[in-house]
This record gives sequence, structure tokens and C-alpha cells, in this order.
Amino acid sequence: MNFLIDQDVYGSTVRFLKSLGYDVITAAQLGLAQATDEKLLQIAEEQNRLFVTRDRDFGNLVFVHGYKTGIVRLSLDKYRIPA
Repeated sequence: MNFLIDQDVYGSTVRFLKSLGYDVITAAQLGLAQATDEKLLQIAEEQNRLFVTRDRDFGNLVFVHGYKTGIVRLSLDKYRIPA
């Protein structure tokens, strides 16, 4: 499974997914730290990656605008995640 990780996702999540052997790349690694939501979804779709974010804005883009990439929205309590 391939993942594109949004800027707002904790580094511990990135490390966890990598430790499981997944192909994980962050928006920052692609030079997309300031990219629009639409651009991030476009890249995820082009690279056949699931998009992982903590942002609530992406549901509208997928359902209304018809992006064909999957999105994983994390809703985590930052105080319960080990550093």
C-alpha cells in the first residue's frame, strides 16, 4: 500500500506506517508543503497513493469534485500519542 502524508500528520504516524513496510512519502518530501488540497489529491491520484490527513476539508473535494483517490482522515488526541 502506498501513502501520501499531509503536513498535519504526526511524524510518529509516518514512522509507524514505514515500520510496517508501507511505501510512505510526505507532502514535504515532494516539495508540496504549501500545496493546495486539490494539488495534494491530484498527486495522490497520479501516484496511486492513499492520502492521509488530519484535515476535515477533503471529504467535499472527493465527493463533490470526483477525485478518485482514497483518503484516510485521522482523528487523534495528540496527548495520547507517544513522542
